[in-house]
Amino acid sequence: MTTSTADRSPFAKHFSLDPNVVYLNHGAFGACPRAVQSRQLEVRERLESNPVHFFIRELERLLDETREVLGPFLDARAEDLAFVPNATAGVNTVLAALDLEPGAEIIINDHTYPACRNAVQYWAARRSHQVRIAKIPFPCASAAELEQAILAQVTARTRLVLIDHVTSPSGLIMPIESLVRTLHERGIDTLVDGAHGPGMLPLSLEKLGAAYYTGNLHKWCCAPKGAAFLWVRRDRQALIHPLVISHGWAAPRTDRPRFLLEFDWPGSFDPSAVLSIPSALSFLEGLFEGGFPALYAHNHALALKGRDLLCAALGTRHPCPDSLLGSLAVALFPEVTAKAPSPDALYNALVARGIEVPIVPLPGYPSGFVRIAAQVYNSESEFLVLGEALREELGLA
Repeated sequence: MTTSTADRSPFAKHFSLDPNVVYLNHGAFGACPRAVQSRQLEVRERLESNPVHFFIRELERLLDETREVLGPFLDARAEDLAFVPNATAGVNTVLAALDLEPGAEIIINDHTYPACRNAVQYWAARRSHQVRIAKIPFPCASAAELEQAILAQVTARTRLVLIDHVTSPSGLIMPIESLVRTLHERGIDTLVDGAHGPGMLPLSLEKLGAAYYTGNLHKWCCAPKGAAFLWVRRDRQALIHPLVISHGWAAPRTDRPRFLLEFDWPGSFDPSAVLSIPSALSFLEGLFEGGFPALYAHNHALALKGRDLLCAALGTRHPCPDSLLGSLAVALFPEVTAKAPSPDALYNALVARGIEVPIVPLPGYPSGFVRIAAQVYNSESEFLVLGEALREELGLA
């Protein structure tokens, strides 16, 4: 089977993706449906028809209307949601605003998204904070193993723990509910990097109760790039300020929460991605009769099927239980193969075949492993194409 003969999903027609590419990397930057792209263009045209009127008289109301749609989706109060360009910006916003004592410890792990790991290291170095790195067991057998790996790094000096809701390199769903609760009982705040959470998994930010949760909406919610949010628990909002200090910081208004006054106006910007969020959520909710629960179930089942097909093609075992996966999954390579390309070389060889999928290097896996993403525009036959290509490139065929 070649890329040109792979059967396409009936949902693929809603996206602008190149039909000649087997695109199995939705987890990287997402993909925006045509209907949502059209909505974003409408917003831009409305803005440009009278920019002064739009920014001064309309934008605040439009942002509030967007929050009123997003809030119920996340089970969050609308006024607790600030818009940020992406989850990395959300993580940086919290780290930049925190006022921890010298010697305070921040915990990350060896599956933390590299950009956010860099942010923690940068801000910690500026404030004389210490960074402790938990080692995530991988392959792993249970959520309890993941939780214990994090908690084993906690000391009396721990003040903040950064946890990925879904780990970027390995697609593991971290047990954030249990971790947030346990850490809170110990007086430790949690910052959840939900880059892959919204649109992949059901969310209740109120019930979760983390101090901070930042999530992308351009990935699994299929909004345009530049749409993300930062949720801050009410008792922490006075501590958090945007990375860009602008007019809202000194605004004399009392009719609006200070949190929103500061975050809603960072200076002139293009709000069309954020204002297209309701369109993206409506599009996804309408794909299946069961709405978002049916979408989550579909993508989860497709990810498991893709993983099973790849593991069978590669002759390797599942690296984690099904319960630890959402719409991302990983297949390991055999320890010994006739060909042993580097991760970069293997990735480039797959691109040359018309397959877009990440080959992920992690400590302990010098040859890397393949991470697949399952969105509605994907099909089982695309995973078969990938399995065949990997067998050939690794010398297993």
